Amino acid sequence: MAPPPRKLVVEVVQARNLMPKDGSGSASAFCHLDYDGNRRKTKTKHRDLNPTWGEKFEFPITDLTEPGSLEINIYNERKGGTRRHGFLGRVSINVADVVKQGQEALQWLRLDKRGLFSHVKGELGLKIWYEDPKPPPPPKPDPPKPPEEKKPPPEKKPEPEPERKNVSTVPPAEFHIRDVVQKNLGSAVEYNHNYDLVEPMTYLYVRVVKARNLAAKDANGTSDPYVNISVGDVKAKSKVIPKNLDPEWNQVFAFSKEKLLAPLLEISVWDADIVPPDDFLGALSFELSEIPTRKPPESPLAPQWYKLEERPGKTRVKGDIMLALWMGTQADEAFQEAWQSDTGGHAHFRSKVYLSPKLWYLRVNIIEAQDLLPPDKGRTPEPFVEVQLGQLQILRVHKGDVKGTNPHWNKDLMFVVAEPFEELLVILVKDRVGPNKEEIMGQVKLPLSPNIIHRRIDGRSVPSTWHVLDSTDKGVFRGRIHLRLSFDGGYHVLDEAPDFSSCTRPTAKQLWKPSLGVLELGIIGANDLLPMHNGTGGRGNTDAYCVAKYGHKWVRTRTITESFNPKWNEQYTWEVYDPCTVLTVGVFDNRHVNNGVAAKAAGVKDTPIGKIRIRLSTLESDRVYTNAYPLLVVTASGIKKMGELECSVRFSCASTVNCMQAYLQPPLPRMHYFHPLELSDVENLRIAAMNLVASRLARSEPPLRQEVVQFMLDTESHRWSMRRSKANYFRIANVLSGVFAVAKWFEDICRWKNPVTTVLVHILYLILVWYPELMMPTVFLYMFLIGAWNYRFRSRSPPFMDSKLSQGGEDPIRDLDELEEEFNVVTGNKTEQVLKARYERLRGFAGRIQNFLGSAATQGERLQALLSWRDPRATSIFVTFCLVAAIVLYVTPFRVVAVLLGVYVLRHPKFRDPLPAVPLNFFRRLPSLSDRIL
Repeated sequence: MAPPPRKLVVEVVQARNLMPKDGSGSASAFCHLDYDGNRRKTKTKHRDLNPTWGEKFEFPITDLTEPGSLEINIYNERKGGTRRHGFLGRVSINVADVVKQGQEALQWLRLDKRGLFSHVKGELGLKIWYEDPKPPPPPKPDPPKPPEEKKPPPEKKPEPEPERKNVSTVPPAEFHIRDVVQKNLGSAVEYNHNYDLVEPMTYLYVRVVKARNLAAKDANGTSDPYVNISVGDVKAKSKVIPKNLDPEWNQVFAFSKEKLLAPLLEISVWDADIVPPDDFLGALSFELSEIPTRKPPESPLAPQWYKLEERPGKTRVKGDIMLALWMGTQADEAFQEAWQSDTGGHAHFRSKVYLSPKLWYLRVNIIEAQDLLPPDKGRTPEPFVEVQLGQLQILRVHKGDVKGTNPHWNKDLMFVVAEPFEELLVILVKDRVGPNKEEIMGQVKLPLSPNIIHRRIDGRSVPSTWHVLDSTDKGVFRGRIHLRLSFDGGYHVLDEAPDFSSCTRPTAKQLWKPSLGVLELGIIGANDLLPMHNGTGGRGNTDAYCVAKYGHKWVRTRTITESFNPKWNEQYTWEVYDPCTVLTVGVFDNRHVNNGVAAKAAGVKDTPIGKIRIRLSTLESDRVYTNAYPLLVVTASGIKKMGELECSVRFSCASTVNCMQAYLQPPLPRMHYFHPLELSDVENLRIAAMNLVASRLARSEPPLRQEVVQFMLDTESHRWSMRRSKANYFRIANVLSGVFAVAKWFEDICRWKNPVTTVLVHILYLILVWYPELMMPTVFLYMFLIGAWNYRFRSRSPPFMDSKLSQGGEDPIRDLDELEEEFNVVTGNKTEQVLKARYERLRGFAGRIQNFLGSAATQGERLQALLSWRDPRATSIFVTFCLVAAIVLYVTPFRVVAVLLGVYVLRHPKFRDPLPAVPLNFFRRLPSLSDRIL
């Protein structure tokens, strides 16, 4: 019997700011959902531009490898029974990017147009997730066989316990939930959701369902009941149900056991009054020691009716309340929806999962223009093209090959866009009238629609189109422009620095390769955090939360309020497609806890406490690394330690062979080598991509704030600073120290400081001169021996941020001046604009030199990493190659090796592959120290 398919669940919550369509300034909206041939329809909300549906729909996902997309169209229902409903907008969602049940969050999606002339505005609020089928019940046991003649059982020796391979330094929790996702070629990647990387935290769960037959306390014969829950000083309050004697709350409350200092749980029901005090409706009390413990995957505890009791001095109590009480852990499915005591009761500060928008490179090929109408007919125009996308991406194509009214350019401009496409592509043809004076000759505005712009995954040419230039003078022909537009999905859109990128996959999903394994991160807690802001009573306080980023998936833990040693104990999972990538984890102070609305209005930003980076290639497969990493941040007074972050990480690869093979593949998709981007454009595109990701994630609900995303992506890493330049200089000096050490050793040999060593060098020199064919195998054998010797000195844990490497401040006076220069552009930047521009230009040039020094140091550090075992897989590959090469070269004549090598180097271009050679791919994937610099 085939297992039931995975389910896609869509909750259509609300729409807002819809376009009026009924002629009276309103609309009667309904949603039409279409997925894989299955169609659903919501109810119609009449005359409402901000309709609320709150309806759930389920669709079966039959193909897990290519799940397709979900399309939701919003229509205006017209009167008279006509079938042609007014179109209000649509959204399209890639089902492959949908999160699992329990990780969903309300997301607002901008409504897209159906065609060029559609008039659409507004947003649609959705919650969307997938649910895996429940496992079938175990088979019933066979009926017992009739008893046979009894024989004494043979003695059994106690069997030894099976040896555990992956022993975590963290005690495992008492719950185990497995989700196995089948991959291509019959392989499987196992998702471990049993919270074995973190410590189990005990919570008291209280589910308040409903009440019945409550006493009427108001003059109108009803009450406005709510529930108070308290355990000592820890208190919580349910929502108020107005004018109802049989209210339904359906709320869950979770109280951390660490904060439960009293032995009794008190639950009381009250009638909310405008003028206090509120009226008492009844109460209950339970001893905490009598509350049962639930261990998933057990079924949820069934709620029960309890009779409300009186309290001294309280009268007229009647009615019942339905409750469910149990002790559980953070693995309980009710934890995500529960009011949590350690978050201060703020629903926005619970843990959430976010997805980066899907980024594309937009290529705009400006070919030519014809029949331009010059502003001044007595002068030959000097036309150029300015292309604008949004407010931040503006590029120009300067003078064409032919001046006048028919210029020819044939230039490519590259932009970064994100799905869903919202901006307009504005193409302006301008005439340079004089110095610093320009006039618009015409313009074209194009929506980023797949009907207009073609998508491609390779270098094949797409059709070009002519567009008539528009102007303010209606009916006047201003000329036309020839364009070729395409969304290039064969590239990887860089939104991180290349040295610590977490993803290298192309945009087009059909080019993705199967995943290599699973990355699991357990965020345990932080220790000894410093006070980050003033709390109640003027005391220093910290409300900390963590953000982790890998690939397109961001996770944010819940905010632990008023604690310098917060304990999160949350575990997250990512799929890994490339082992030479970096996981980034940051810690932040939430400045929106007590006055969220006021803080947002005042522009208050969350403060970074520090971050760590973990390169996956430095982790051994299936091993748990549990460490406390220092949290360092650069301030105007130097590098400061803000505390420690304790976390566990495990990288499990499905196939060691596939993981090793990834080291021999190009780091980036093929399009980067067949059709490389201009070097000057790469950094500008990366900055545009970072800003786009930050702005989109800031629009989530609750938002992942822009300052958080920018800190995680190192938006300012390209800017020049004396500190980074010094760090790169000392990195190069450290790389060259080995060369200087060899030169010093050779000088000591020549001076006969150690006669025995000098005599051995003479003997080795004579052997190599007499048998030159032994030179290369001897070199490879020597490197193999060095690598084998260094194995015992390899690092046992992932490296962390290095304040000394980052040049944090050995010389206080000099370093404070340099840090002030890094944080403050220039003293006169507010009034002397020319001085500011020149200084910024100088900083830009110095930044390029700084990046060049960093690149040079990176290459040298990669050479050192060949034998240092920082990347165990890479060093093992290289050491094995050296041993094999030494053996082969010892038995192969030198002339044969020289001939084969020469023929290979001088081969015809038709036998050359545009992709980088395997040794170059391997070298580019080696780790450097760049990911340890702040």
